[in-house]
Amino acid sequence: MDTFELKPEKKKANRKLLVWNFLTVIVLLGIFCVGFYFLSIFNNPKSFLNPFPPVQVPTLFQTNTPTPTILLQPATWTPTITDTPEASRTKAPTWTLLPEMVTPTDTLTPGITPTISTTQTSAVTSMPASAMITYEPSTKYFEDNGCKWLGAAGKVLGTDGKPVFGQVIEMGGLVGTLNITPSRFTISGAATVFGAAGFEFVLSDHPIASTQTLWIQLLDNNFKPLTNKIPFDTYDDCAKNLVMVTFTMTR
Repeated sequence: MDTFELKPEKKKANRKLLVWNFLTVIVLLGIFCVGFYFLSIFNNPKSFLNPFPPVQVPTLFQTNTPTPTILLQPATWTPTITDTPEASRTKAPTWTLLPEMVTPTDTLTPGITPTISTTQTSAVTSMPASAMITYEPSTKYFEDNGCKWLGAAGKVLGTDGKPVFGQVIEMGGLVGTLNITPSRFTISGAATVFGAAGFEFVLSDHPIASTQTLWIQLLDNNFKPLTNKIPFDTYDDCAKNLVMVTFTMTR
């Protein structure tokens, strides 16, 4: 039986091929290790394998300043009434209770009438604001209503004559003898038809005459009085069915 032996050239070629195969395996293992290394650092940059770990950035905390909330609630402060009593009057006004008004805040003794003129300024100079009251026809602002309206309105101005927004205006008083009309509230800027810081109280759908049975007062947004309670008249007259009150800050 014949025996075949590899030629020296073939043996040499096989050894070279074995070396290249071994080197190929080494390169592939190296590529795999390098890929695993970079993948580990990519998934976890803070890994001990990373020679350049990311710098720790300090955490920034944002402080939010809470926005104050204005709560319209009945004030517990009771102002001192400085009106001078006059002689008792017997005529009782023929008003109708306003259903939309709320809790009473004061009562006046029957027969005592505060002194006030048709157009006047608040008499108390120690208060931070003054008030001027005038009377106009409502058709100046609401042409379509004709004479079917009665109300009080106005605006709030600063010491520089510019509008002051968010101030509280309260209205209350008496209707008839010992018939209490509950107080009600609005804020300046709620009725811009009377100015940028205008306000409005709708009292009736027709003019009614009364003599200082209602009052109006300016408060700040914490319900601290800026004026005294200022009584005013109403008229059964289409030319005077709008009570205009202009509050002006004095300091």
